[in-house]
Amino acid sequence: MEPRESWAALAAGGVAGVCVDLILFPLDTVKTRLQSPQGFRKAGGFRGIYAGVPSTAIGSFPNAAAFFITYENVKSMLHHGSTSYLTPATHMVAASLGEVVACLIRVPSEVVKQRAQVSPSSSTLRILSHTLYHEGIQGLYRGYKSTVLREIPFSLVQFPLWESLKDLWSWKQGHVVDSWQSAVCGAFAGGFAAAVTTPLDVAKTRIMLAKAGSSNASGNVLTALGGIWRTQGLSGLFAGVVPRMAAISLGGFIFLGTYEKTRQLLL
Repeated sequence: MEPRESWAALAAGGVAGVCVDLILFPLDTVKTRLQSPQGFRKAGGFRGIYAGVPSTAIGSFPNAAAFFITYENVKSMLHHGSTSYLTPATHMVAASLGEVVACLIRVPSEVVKQRAQVSPSSSTLRILSHTLYHEGIQGLYRGYKSTVLREIPFSLVQFPLWESLKDLWSWKQGHVVDSWQSAVCGAFAGGFAAAVTTPLDVAKTRIMLAKAGSSNASGNVLTALGGIWRTQGLSGLFAGVVPRMAAISLGGFIFLGTYEKTRQLLL
């Protein structure tokens, strides 16, 4: 991959990340409060819908940039000498490695954001300092494993589906898809991936919001999923699925469409 292409992927990914995270932040807040153990109303309801937005604003650009520069570079390396039927596997590996790298930035931002979302009366800075004082740096990485375990299955579904839909549309019309067509493919792929990975997202939310010393604070995804199943059943595992699908479908449209358009402009 040429240096110019790498820089374009980095910049386009960062711009796309900032756009989607800030535009869809209210939907994300509603989803987090629906998934919180204290319930939607006690977590803040529709009050302070932008609580935690500074954390997202700071983390969005480097998080998305890290994902796409990893994704594009790995995809470029693996494409050399690979046959067409291995293309989906190439996209899966590239997306998975991209998520592992991006989560190093995403998780601290997500921990602070989600705690602010369910405590709208506390500022982002106060929550950050409280987390560092009581839990140290490891407190900011609470839920790293559960986030990676959510994001990798999500990306294993979303990115091969996105790339396949683009290829199919390109073949149907006889030329490469436009950025808006890529956005439509991204919306469909994102919404489908969001639906099937919602239980992992609920588990991740519970782990990040758990009080220090509680069973969920250990970060064990299976323990969190088992607890949700025992207390709330299937509805608990799919709590917030509608706003999550809505946010990620719209997010996929904005995120992947913006990424393609910005990358085209920079190349």
